Amino acid sequence: MISEKKMILLVILSFVIISGCLEQEGVVKVNLSNRIADNIDNSDAQSLRIAVSAIISPDETLVYYQDMFDYLSLKTGVPVKLVQRKTYQEVNDLVRKNSVDAAFVCSLAYIDGKDQFGMELLAVPIVRGEPRYYSYIIVPDDSSIKSLEELKGKTFAYTDPLSNSGKLSPEYMIAQLGEKPETFFKITFFTYSHDKSIQAVAEKMVDGAAVDSLVWDFKNATNPRFTSRTKIISKSPPYGIPPLVVSKDIDPFLKEKLGKILLQMHEDKKGKEILDRIMIDRFSEANDSLYNSVRDMKKVVSDAKTKDT
Repeated sequence: MISEKKMILLVILSFVIISGCLEQEGVVKVNLSNRIADNIDNSDAQSLRIAVSAIISPDETLVYYQDMFDYLSLKTGVPVKLVQRKTYQEVNDLVRKNSVDAAFVCSLAYIDGKDQFGMELLAVPIVRGEPRYYSYIIVPDDSSIKSLEELKGKTFAYTDPLSNSGKLSPEYMIAQLGEKPETFFKITFFTYSHDKSIQAVAEKMVDGAAVDSLVWDFKNATNPRFTSRTKIISKSPPYGIPPLVVSKDIDPFLKEKLGKILLQMHEDKKGKEILDRIMIDRFSEANDSLYNSVRDMKKVVSDAKTKDT
């Protein structure tokens, strides 16, 4: 009979294999002709460089964003280069250093970027009529677990240290239970993409995970291979949706031009078709106050972690 210690080691090994956690930090290379920027060239003024946080895995990012980037290239008249990094912090660093012109980031990453170096909102997606999304707590579809409380002492997958729906939100829920987030679960992992977290739960590599509702809903509607083997046991309150951001030092003309293209994209036939395929109604201007609830959660979690230390 396999001991508990050996079983845990097997779980860890299996999880590492499916999540790619042994990959070297840095650029995740994917192939999108000559539009992929594996090495940033700050002298390249004849292209539009847009970074995408690893909310979904690199190959999935390619599928999700390719048509949109082709559209932006058509409208701006310059090539659009997709820039990817493994972690949300690395994407924030690219914006801080002006190594990219814009970036799709998580809500929590935006808050950190704004506080640390003045990251600015450019536009936000409107999904199902609102600029909001949720954190889902998911478990295998045949699991007997029905609540977050029942996941205490179990294995759990987080997405990224700077993920709101995949890290901060579940930690806030745990703090609301009067528990300490860092000791609530038996073992935790970072998968560095929401689709990998969904897969980890579906394959029963972990007992549960926290994932972005936008990713789970999109995958469930378009390719439910793994979502169909999971179930949602908890849904958070609504949060401000992950935005498209720019550096505070961006050229004002480029900022205005890019913003106008995005805000009018749904009025263009081709643009509307692309938005429909990725389940976005349209892009809209955003107010920073949209993210106040995330700021409030961050403070609560920070206080819970420092209590009694």
